[in-house]
Amino acid sequence: MKRILVAEDEEILRMLLCDTLEDDYEVTEAENGLEAIQKIQEESFDLLLIDYMMPFYTGVEVIESARAAGVTTPIVMLTAKTQDYDRQLALEAGANYFVAKPFSPMELLEFVHSII
Repeated sequence: MKRILVAEDEEILRMLLCDTLEDDYEVTEAENGLEAIQKIQEESFDLLLIDYMMPFYTGVEVIESARAAGVTTPIVMLTAKTQDYDRQLALEAGANYFVAKPFSPMELLEFVHSII
């Protein structure tokens, strides 16, 4: 079964994402940027779903850390920050995709299927 890391500090959204994905994927949760970095260093994943704004480390910093460590896993940045500047920062850090909040969980599931 393919493995996905969901790094999202908003508990309700994290639960919704995990509930949406767990029938088809093995899902690991991270509540903040520090926990996300630790899990990425300790485990391997087939996809990373990373929130932009998180405590300790931002999603951009998480992505930079993962890429610096040689992680080539596809990364989706999830964010309410939809300015071109924010999108550019995420992509320059190494994100492959940028999904603006709010989004439909079922559309995200279809998107994840297309990536994996």
